[in-house]
Amino acid sequence: MSQDSLHGKWTVSSSDDDDEVLPSSGTATPKSRRPAESSHVVSSGSPSPVPEPAPPEVKAEPDSAPVSALAVGSEARQLAARNQRNPVKFQTSPSLSWKRKKEPSDGSGWALSDSDDEDDAEGKRNSRSKLPNRAAPNGEAKKPKKESECPPSPHGRLYYTDEPDDFFEASFPCLNDIYRFYLNKVTGLDRKFNSGALHIRDILSPLFGNLKESVQFNYCFDIPWMVKQFPSEFRHCPVLIVHGDKREAKARLLQQGQPFPHVRFCQAKLDIAFGTHHTKMMLLWYEEGFRVIILTSNLIRADWYQKTQGMWMSPLFPRLPEGSSESSGESPTFFKRDLLEYLASYRAPELDEWIQRIKEHDLSETRVYLVASTPGRYVGADMERWGHLRLRKLLYDHTNPIPDEEQWPVIGQFSSIGSMGMDKTKWLAGEFQRTLTTLGKSSLRSDPPVHLLYPSVEDVRTSLEGYPAGGSLPYSIQTAQKQMWLHSYFHCWKARRTGRTHAMPHIKTYMRVSPDSTQLLWFLVTSANLSKAAWGAMEKNNTQIMVRSYELGVLYVPSAFSMKTFPIDTNPFPASSSSTLGFPVPFDLPPTSYSPTDQPWIWNIPYSQEPDTHGNIWVPS
Repeated sequence: MSQDSLHGKWTVSSSDDDDEVLPSSGTATPKSRRPAESSHVVSSGSPSPVPEPAPPEVKAEPDSAPVSALAVGSEARQLAARNQRNPVKFQTSPSLSWKRKKEPSDGSGWALSDSDDEDDAEGKRNSRSKLPNRAAPNGEAKKPKKESECPPSPHGRLYYTDEPDDFFEASFPCLNDIYRFYLNKVTGLDRKFNSGALHIRDILSPLFGNLKESVQFNYCFDIPWMVKQFPSEFRHCPVLIVHGDKREAKARLLQQGQPFPHVRFCQAKLDIAFGTHHTKMMLLWYEEGFRVIILTSNLIRADWYQKTQGMWMSPLFPRLPEGSSESSGESPTFFKRDLLEYLASYRAPELDEWIQRIKEHDLSETRVYLVASTPGRYVGADMERWGHLRLRKLLYDHTNPIPDEEQWPVIGQFSSIGSMGMDKTKWLAGEFQRTLTTLGKSSLRSDPPVHLLYPSVEDVRTSLEGYPAGGSLPYSIQTAQKQMWLHSYFHCWKARRTGRTHAMPHIKTYMRVSPDSTQLLWFLVTSANLSKAAWGAMEKNNTQIMVRSYELGVLYVPSAFSMKTFPIDTNPFPASSSSTLGFPVPFDLPPTSYSPTDQPWIWNIPYSQEPDTHGNIWVPS
């Protein structure tokens, strides 16, 4: 089938798989991870490099494994990088004539997704399809496929360089503690654009407290790399890993942890097919108190190297006095109650002691609302506890109508896209957009502009990472060709104000912005990509919502800060004191529409016309 559009011509074989359920946003974790097509980064105009020897059996992160590690997690990243060890020669006309066949639902669906939620991942998994079997060259018998393992970085193993010592904080950094929203440091930027940003090594350092124990909720893990991010004095403090891996993927993850007796594991229950554990959160217990960090980065090196990521870091919560009631230490946003409810949804004994610890601390300084997704089908009042209906309820209760609200655009920004259906009425406009446009108790159903930010091919090609950055942007041709209507919403990734135009986004943000781009009505940072699996979809004539995945984010509303709107900080770097009231939106406003020649990044088609910033091309094989 050929598809012509403003965004180029794509050719794929017809498929009998019309399942509309697409990848979950965020790290979609397959039920079993089978290798599908892999992408090769090939040097333009130069002979293929000599394949590197296979790495040892220590497994680790997908995109950025250390020399001794393979990655556990993101399918898209695995697939994009897998054959870096055995690169192929560039072909001018790579074939894209693939066929897929349906396979019975045996609970072994897999996802083609980037490290997080990836909707694309879910789409694939929901479609329960295999990507094409290719005939072996020269008629050789095809080798049986093994369950895929997360490979080294698609850049090759020599891509990463150690940051200089002054890259990390030696004293408590200058941070804006009003909003407590921070971007990750990016290697290769001008120093000023990392002033007020944080690296994982900063977060885990003694600057923020004397750590006793921690929990790491995430999708992708490189355990050896993670352990090295703790300072030597905390490197053997107990760590609990909360993950969603099953079967072979779980075995690989546990194998990663074998050399580290202080690392324990807790498997999140995924009761609905194709769901993933995409939540990214740290619970940090110190001698001085307790802290929560909700973020967008996987625990792999690639996610902390040259990508745009974000986080909310809580204040240091002090311990409550002995004998305090269970309701003590609650915030005006009921953050404590909602966090405890979210942790209880795991039904995991391993989290019981953490639930008790949180009850013993004072979380009253929190000014954000928790927005979570947990797998399940919900009816009645429970429908508003999770997913996009939770966001709708918060916007209804804690924002206010404004004059000319139809002129205030809604902006969604994400790194993966699921199946939206054959037209916008199926889910995006019919359901999700109603949530994003909710403003207080107004009966007015406005229809403001909706701008969706997703990197174009040119954004990826000219990025710091080059084409391999696209391994974390797993929008597939199979999904894209079914929803060409969606691409008219797309806007480029441009972030000059934060110095991150060339640091491809893995962050996910949603917001409502004034027509002149100077004010915010609300702002959400989350793990949830643009997918039904992440946000939930209504069923049974809108009497039930079904959510597939675990996701987590925080919502900022002005009323919680005694403000009517948030002013937008147009120059957030270098960071200034907490007296700055401007909110640091991570990208440029207003967003820039795709040009007639721009195409959304599709991770499983070739890009061979122009080399990237490292002189490479991208050839799916």
